[in-house]
Amino acid sequence: MAAIVASTIFVSPALAAKYAGIVVDAKTGKVLYNDDADSLRYPASLTKMMTLYLAFEALEAGKISLSDKVPVSAHAASEPPSKLGVRPGGSITVEQVILSLVTRSANDMSTAMGEFLGGSEARFAQMMTNKARALGMTRTTYRNAHGLPNTAQMTTARDQARLGIALRQHFPQYYGYFNTRSFRFGKQVIGNHNRLVGNVKGVDGIKTGYTRAAGSNLATSAQLDGRSIVAVILGAKGSAARDAQMRKLVATYLPQASRGGNSNLIAQTAPAPSLPVRDVPKPSAPSVDVRQLASMDLPNAGPTPETRYEQKVPGASAYAAEPKSRGARDAVSSVIANNAPVPPRGLAPAAGYLREPTGEQQVATVTDSVTTASTRNDRQAATAQEIAGWVVQIGVSPNRDMAMDLLSSAQDKGGSALRGAKPFTVAVNSNGSQLYRARFGGFDDQKKAVNACNALKKKGIKCWASLQ
Repeated sequence: MAAIVASTIFVSPALAAKYAGIVVDAKTGKVLYNDDADSLRYPASLTKMMTLYLAFEALEAGKISLSDKVPVSAHAASEPPSKLGVRPGGSITVEQVILSLVTRSANDMSTAMGEFLGGSEARFAQMMTNKARALGMTRTTYRNAHGLPNTAQMTTARDQARLGIALRQHFPQYYGYFNTRSFRFGKQVIGNHNRLVGNVKGVDGIKTGYTRAAGSNLATSAQLDGRSIVAVILGAKGSAARDAQMRKLVATYLPQASRGGNSNLIAQTAPAPSLPVRDVPKPSAPSVDVRQLASMDLPNAGPTPETRYEQKVPGASAYAAEPKSRGARDAVSSVIANNAPVPPRGLAPAAGYLREPTGEQQVATVTDSVTTASTRNDRQAATAQEIAGWVVQIGVSPNRDMAMDLLSSAQDKGGSALRGAKPFTVAVNSNGSQLYRARFGGFDDQKKAVNACNALKKKGIKCWASLQ
């Protein structure tokens, strides 16, 4: 942190690490919980959610591809930790940048992506602020791509909830990156800073953040039994307290969310133009009339998203998906954690902003097709046809290589628990899109599969056991 200019780390006493929180029904926009959700706070690394939004937007528009190389400048390489550590003059793919932001929350890669998309960090920060306004984030101002201290970079819990909903709604084809459990980069296997992913039933992302001025921040998406919420905590006193509070919020308000609604809450807009470097305004605090806050509904009252955002494109998750069938749930009841957190005391639901849903969600039919998995790292993967009996699933990924990376990482951590286990993938076809389930087979009976899964859980790896 010593490399940061002293003027940027002055902390306004009025903003320093005060709690704020919100829970929003992601299908209707109804606010289920509100604690100071419109007061200004520092976003810390929740900033990277907007960096990723603009990256996903560029990918969808065809301006960049996942395999494009992102150059790393001396400025980007000099950012303080957390960082990936690529040397100045080096490069990294767009997909690797995305994974490094989601897992390690790499500041150096955030800056590199900002420079890659905006030409300079200042221009990219203006693009970020423009996009925030377009999404209805009226109280958010960005000054950098990573969230390191800057007194002019501020947001609210409500604005971050908007952004979380927009990420999931507008980019379902990329949203799965947010629940990546681990990322292999060179010789490193980098775990996700978000400890709720894979450990709290229904949670599928999104992002953590921390600076001394901001406190501990967390934006969380959770989906279960046809219900869906986005929750945001800003200014918690520490990561343990933050995580405990979020567990309580999810346990309390996810069951209250509606199964109906069309989920088209945040209107998609054209990319906001960036300003030339010379026209970027000097940092200043955003100004808003607090009397307008009562009309700051979630969602926007603007036009509905374009058709392509209404299509159901399945997201990909890199943690153990819960079995859908009753028989599978019964079989794995001993390995799925049932100790739901105690609901938080004194958390009264806030007044709703939208009408209650009028229809039930339609659940897409998923058809499994078995495929042969290939592996890197010279590990022999079994074909799914060779596997019979009990299996342990550890995750779902958008492509086979990522699924095999999950298996490889789990095998490294699992040690004797997975001795003799056979890694393989199962392709899942849903509405024309394909995901890959990462599984281990070769267990003689239920007890051995359950024991292996319990051993993996102790290593922080979410899993479930079932009959193949």
